[in-house]
Amino acid sequence: MNAFRTLIIAALGCAALPAFALSEGGQTQLHQLQTRWAEINYQLPEKQREEAFGKLVTQADAALAGEPKAPELLIWRGIILSTQAGAKGGLGALSLVKQAKSSLEQALAIDPQALAGSAYTSLGSLYYQVPGWPIGFGDDDEAEKLLKQALAINPDGIDPNYFYADYLQRKKRYTEARGALQKALAAKDRPGRELADKGRRAEAQALLQQVEGKLK
Repeated sequence: MNAFRTLIIAALGCAALPAFALSEGGQTQLHQLQTRWAEINYQLPEKQREEAFGKLVTQADAALAGEPKAPELLIWRGIILSTQAGAKGGLGALSLVKQAKSSLEQALAIDPQALAGSAYTSLGSLYYQVPGWPIGFGDDDEAEKLLKQALAINPDGIDPNYFYADYLQRKKRYTEARGALQKALAAKDRPGRELADKGRRAEAQALLQQVEGKLK
């Protein structure tokens, strides 16, 4: 169950700008969720993350109470729940992962294009990291399909390329993984997402070093 400790770390900072359908207040709340997520994930000591993510889920729920059909907020609720599951680890994380899956599926049903297809990225990441039946819903084939759908929408994005690369290296497809990581590292900066971009690039660079080692 150690795979939960690397779950979605998601997340997926995903897209930089919210869709215009989100109200001005909703956009502010979304940015607050994104910013706090990055602070927790990349700056907070590991032992403090689970509780901090739990508080951030409560904040996401409050935002959704005002705009329950906002796919951007549903996506970020899913991302936060996923990373909370990663911080928690073990079988106890499964309930959080299932909640994350439901939130991301709701977002996809409303607008698959929201946040540049970030729901596909996050959901695909869950599918390859969560154990399969009978413990969980993990499915590598479904994961690859979803990650490719994310890349079809956002081919140059840092997150879809990073998570596809992570999937590929787990499948020992190292040459493909290297190409995806190079694209992730070449991705443009996202306005307002500086901390998330810095953290994701560090993860991508570390993974690239591992992949290069496998290719030698």
